[in-house]
Amino acid sequence: MTAVVTKYGSVAERIGEQMTRAQALKLKALAEEAYQPEQYAANLTSEEAAHRIDALRAEITLADSF
Repeated sequence: MTAVVTKYGSVAERIGEQMTRAQALKLKALAEEAYQPEQYAANLTSEEAAHRIDALRAEITLADSF
């Protein structure tokens, strides 16, 4: 458990960090799927990327429900 904390740091430390590669790939794919490419930006923080990913997922789910 300590190795994970040391490797990834605490949540407070990660909030201001740049988004991960996985987040960037997911955000780009979701933005394209939702026809909102402007939602992707390479300079987002990890927290901003997570919020945009959640919002795009919700929007896509809503659109698919019709």
